[in-house]
Amino acid sequence: MDLPGLLCAFLLVVCCCCRRATGVPGEAEQPTPEMVEVEVGNTALLRCGPSHSLSNLSHVDWFSVYKEKPTLIFRVRQGQGQSEPGEYQHRLSLQGPGALALTQVMPHDERIFLCQSKRPWFQEHRIQLRVFKAPEEPTIQTSALGISVNSKEPEEVATCIGRNGYPIPQVIWYKNRLPLMEEKNRVHIQSSQIVESSGLYTLKSVLKVQLVKEDKDAQFYCELSYRLPSGNHMKESREVTVPVFYPAEKVWLEVEPAGMLKEGDRVEIRCLADGNPTPPFSIHKQNPSTREMEEERSTDNGLLVLEPAQKQHSGLYECQGLDLETTIPLLSEPQELLVNYVSDVDVSPAAPAGQEGSSLTLTCKAESNQALEFQWLREKTGQVLEKGPVLHFDHLKREIGGGYRCVASVPSVPGLNRTQLVNVAIFGPPWMASKKRKVWVKENTMLNLSCEASGHPRPTISWNINGTASEEYQDSQRVLSTLNVLVTPELLERGAECTASNSLGRNSTIIILELVSLTTLTPDSSKTAGLSTSTASPHARANSTSTEKKLPEQESKGVVIVAVIVCILVLAVLGAILYFLYKKGKLLCGRSGKQEMERNTSI
Repeated sequence: MDLPGLLCAFLLVVCCCCRRATGVPGEAEQPTPEMVEVEVGNTALLRCGPSHSLSNLSHVDWFSVYKEKPTLIFRVRQGQGQSEPGEYQHRLSLQGPGALALTQVMPHDERIFLCQSKRPWFQEHRIQLRVFKAPEEPTIQTSALGISVNSKEPEEVATCIGRNGYPIPQVIWYKNRLPLMEEKNRVHIQSSQIVESSGLYTLKSVLKVQLVKEDKDAQFYCELSYRLPSGNHMKESREVTVPVFYPAEKVWLEVEPAGMLKEGDRVEIRCLADGNPTPPFSIHKQNPSTREMEEERSTDNGLLVLEPAQKQHSGLYECQGLDLETTIPLLSEPQELLVNYVSDVDVSPAAPAGQEGSSLTLTCKAESNQALEFQWLREKTGQVLEKGPVLHFDHLKREIGGGYRCVASVPSVPGLNRTQLVNVAIFGPPWMASKKRKVWVKENTMLNLSCEASGHPRPTISWNINGTASEEYQDSQRVLSTLNVLVTPELLERGAECTASNSLGRNSTIIILELVSLTTLTPDSSKTAGLSTSTASPHARANSTSTEKKLPEQESKGVVIVAVIVCILVLAVLGAILYFLYKKGKLLCGRSGKQEMERNTSI
């Protein structure tokens, strides 16, 4: 190479070195910057090169590069730092040789930071600061009006909003846990974002879908995907369903309760359809005479309540619905409703009666749409006397008189039965609960005397003494009379007698009144003195001519008490005699008595 060529090459090298030494940032070709990641609100540490090369840096300038324009923000001279006026003046601090701390990092801090050192040699380092902020939990709102499957284009299903994230998060929509992708005329996702005054982003994503009937129970939700210095993250919204409207294709009828129905039940007939919204319904029942379907009174939502259900409610029912969108009438399959019943029970004869010794037959009849079973029960005991519709008595007695109940039941329908009660009357003169009885009383006290009699016709009762009388009818044959009187000497002498009479005869009970004495006054008798103690059944036939006495239990108890008192008195007398002998010295006992006997013997 000739001399001029060498000279030109030398000048070119010198020129390049001079340009590099001028220290103007951004002029030369830039190397790949160092990446520093930090979350919003945290502190970013900016180093001017590798750690091992920072100790000798004593003269450093820091620049903020925004839109390729560098701005001086910090100087380091002889180990001392100084912030330049501006947005970073109060957020930068020196962290040792060649390192700066940037506090309260904000989204607009995401940029390149450049440091230059001229002593002891020229050095330049670029740092790319990346800022991150996790968005808030996503919120989701559905279409309040609902979506029709007859729509010709995708309709808005839901809107997902993610607030205050940085950078902008990614949104993914899911249906039944499966991701949704854009699909022409089927799925469309429209997203937009707003930059808040803080520099954070609010994301809004709208999902539009062409729905079908099967989507009526579909679960939709959105997912926000975002990155932090720690890695990738995601947040999910709650799951939502959307009202889906579709025409009904089928109408049917349901009856509650299911199973066998009986008179008296509460029965609900309800119309149902597979469309949404449910179409208006009407319920029709077939007229058994004309065979035409006639509308029943029901609610608009297709509910007919039969309460209580009766046998005339049985028949053929159907539902009619009208789809308001297509105006097509819909009919259900006719359904038979059967209300099982038992008619009123009829007993013949209706008023059974007979003479003692004769026979009597009771017959029970009832109707039902099911097989019937009959039972006869005695009313006062509940005892089952006969299984079948006929109850026969061969030889009537007065004890047979009273109530009998016929029960007609349907075994195949639990709880379905009807009953009828009849009273059997036995013709005869009155008979008394007791012929004669004794009552313990106190003089000058008020006393209630009772007298019970039975017979057919039912008797009336009269008393041979004056007092306040009242009658109570036990049934069609029995009567109980109560007389309230004052116990006087004349009443004690005369006693009381009640007389029962009917068209077939008369009968009476004698009541003997006795004063309460010491020998007869027992705890039980003191409580019952002055009150009638008659509790005998009218069927205890005390109606013969005998003079049977019915003594109360108090008399026998008084004898026992007297015997006990006599024994106590005898023991007291014996004790007194022994004590007298002892005091007189006639009775020797103990050590002193023994010594006295020994002295008498020695003398």
